[in-house]
Amino acid sequence: MASSLLELTANIVSSHASVSEMSGEDLLLELQKVHIALQKLEGEIGEGTERPEAKSPAMSVKKAFQPDQVCCMICGKCGMKTLARHLAQVHGMKPGEYRKQFGIPSSQALTAKNFSEARRRMAQEKGLADNLAKARAVRAAKLAAKGGGEKKAPKTPRTPKAKRAANA
Repeated sequence: MASSLLELTANIVSSHASVSEMSGEDLLLELQKVHIALQKLEGEIGEGTERPEAKSPAMSVKKAFQPDQVCCMICGKCGMKTLARHLAQVHGMKPGEYRKQFGIPSSQALTAKNFSEARRRMAQEKGLADNLAKARAVRAAKLAAKGGGEKKAPKTPRTPKAKRAANA
């Protein structure tokens, strides 16, 4: 079935490329996406097949996570600031699955280090951490004033009909 799967992938991508302009890189990405999608479909139909992404990594973890960019260890695409969207859209994976597949520790961010630091600085400049601490303190004070362990009162319905009934 592998040769027919490759032939089917080539036919699908060549049909797509004949009606839309594609660069060489776009063509390669399209081939990978279609092939992976067909393998997934084949895996759903057949029993005991392993995931198409269960291949060896395209690069090492050290090379994949650089200060200015991150690279996908599945397809080798580089130049991204974060991997989460790429993993979901191109490979249909969640970050946890990706970490598990390649043995990436949870302490390793799936973002470029410089990108994370820039976001952290921006949040500090805007005082977001202080605002969060204030909000938590206010919430804790409200809970303490209520008695802490009491159950919350049920929320009132928000539909117009329910509001009129509650006010009547």
